[in-house]
Amino acid sequence: MPNTPLLDTVNLPADLRTLADDQLPQLAQELRDEMIDAVSVTGGHLGAGLGVVELTLALHHTFNTPHDRIIWDVGHQCYPHKILTGRRDRIRTLRKEGGLSGFTKRAESEYDPFGAAHSSTSISAGLGMVEASRLAGVERNVISVIGDGSITAGMAYEAMNNAGGLDARQIVILNDNDMSIAPPTGAMSHYLARLVSGKTYRSIRDVAKQLNEKLPKFIANKAKRTEEYARTYWTGGTLFEELGFYYVGPVDGHDLTALLPILRNVRDAKNGPILVHVVTEKGKGYAPAEAAGDKLHAVAKFDVITGEQAKAVPNAPSYTKVFGQSLVEEARDDERVVGITAAMPSGTGIDIFSETFPERTYDVGIAEQHAVTFAAGMASEGYKPFCAIYSTFLQRGYDQVVHDVSIQNLAVRFPIDRAGFVGADGATHAGSFDLAYLTCLPNFTVMAAADEAELKHMVATAVAHDVGPVAFRYPRGEGIGVEMPERGEVLQIGKGRIVREGTKIALLSLGSRLADCLLAAEDLEDHGLSTSVADARFAKPLDTDLIERLAREHEVLITVEEGSRGGFGAHVLQYLASTGALDNGLRIRTLTMGDEHVDQMSPAQMIIKAGLDRNGIRKAALDALSTQTLAAQA
Repeated sequence: MPNTPLLDTVNLPADLRTLADDQLPQLAQELRDEMIDAVSVTGGHLGAGLGVVELTLALHHTFNTPHDRIIWDVGHQCYPHKILTGRRDRIRTLRKEGGLSGFTKRAESEYDPFGAAHSSTSISAGLGMVEASRLAGVERNVISVIGDGSITAGMAYEAMNNAGGLDARQIVILNDNDMSIAPPTGAMSHYLARLVSGKTYRSIRDVAKQLNEKLPKFIANKAKRTEEYARTYWTGGTLFEELGFYYVGPVDGHDLTALLPILRNVRDAKNGPILVHVVTEKGKGYAPAEAAGDKLHAVAKFDVITGEQAKAVPNAPSYTKVFGQSLVEEARDDERVVGITAAMPSGTGIDIFSETFPERTYDVGIAEQHAVTFAAGMASEGYKPFCAIYSTFLQRGYDQVVHDVSIQNLAVRFPIDRAGFVGADGATHAGSFDLAYLTCLPNFTVMAAADEAELKHMVATAVAHDVGPVAFRYPRGEGIGVEMPERGEVLQIGKGRIVREGTKIALLSLGSRLADCLLAAEDLEDHGLSTSVADARFAKPLDTDLIERLAREHEVLITVEEGSRGGFGAHVLQYLASTGALDNGLRIRTLTMGDEHVDQMSPAQMIIKAGLDRNGIRKAALDALSTQTLAAQA
């Protein structure tokens, strides 16, 4: 007789806690199957979630969520968690407009106590919750689940150092699926991990510490060394212990008979921060994921049986690929060019560079702050570092951009991928703010590519530009299909170009919106409105000659950028106001992203929502013109 499906009986973790331990392996398989089926429909992060199915069950079975807090670092492994916390009926809306976020999100569920999508924040947030609960007199467990990749970031160690100093009652789960630490083997390893997590061992150790404090100093020092030797023998003696954490592990994260008693021991411990080292396998339980080099970390829709993903045939090369290939071309002629990435080699195109120049490529891990200052150090010695970081992640290294690059006027090159709207990853990954936070900095040159050919030119320009820091931004996805030059040309710094001549309305585009500006200009011509279109190319320095000409020769000027308020349009406005050009009746509008964080939807829909598409640009121009006409009539 087949087993009754358990997943149908579990809508919330409270239901899960009614099950016996020996029922959990069956539930784990059902949960894994449900996740695979859902992601095959929606696409998204697969491998990470598959690797934490047993851990997710064990945590919710052991701890009293949502009163106890579970914080998933990054959150790309949270799909099993979402299925178990009342969201199974919506799991096939993942990453879709109006659906579930692909990450944890406070507004979505009380079981998501902290929103995440950038890495390495979970321990800091967890410590804040621990201390808030202590001050409020509330007893609760706070568990931060962080991966071996995320724990490479300095922020994680800052938080652990603070937690150890406070002797805070915090639990950290290190989900290790890639570190070169030997996995636990056999029953003895499980027994030892359970032993050192248990009450008896902790009590003996605490008594020893108290006794040690009362001994004469020379005896106490010897006793302390003996205790440290014993601790190293039993637990492996780790950096985590030096930071004040009680270390438990490693433990097999797929063996519930090992995992559950250890988590119960940890739950019942009443003092000090504890780190449980759990070893898991990314992609566990799904053969195509286990066989894949990336363990199917992120996938499009796929066939569950074969694992084959549905992939559209590209109409043009991706911007990422164009950048990588262009950098290789330039580096062949300049041995000072080096590539730097913060754990995103394929996402930034640095992997393409690495294939040709491995000795000139540096992946520093999830450490954007270090990446920026590391690049600054190389630039100070005459090298030409290309520090390739997504727009949203460059935010994490902003102090270094200011202090270590801008103030010292060092020629670090910042290729900024994923600039603008990114779609299904939502607000956390949108490249919204780079224009605003870079154009305000002295010494910076900031460019934005209108198409893939322009990107090729900007790579060449960045290589040639040795005067100070330079950044160039480009969107996610494929180019628009323009003819590509054999080699990039060095652009004149601070000079844009007129793409279409007109007399009444001027559309001044920076970056990715140029194609829609040209389409809007055609529509305006159909209304009998002669329209110019210009590509600014540079957000800093501004092409003031071009701006003055457009302002002087047209009645309406519209700036268009796929970035937040406070960027290119704001600088154009400030310049025109300072020259008195606005006193002559010029009607100007600045089109930007809205003053909001946009949840997941397709990039095309995001563009439409912001009014940055063909129709939105045309409407802005017509509205400005009609306002002008009404003012004249009055």
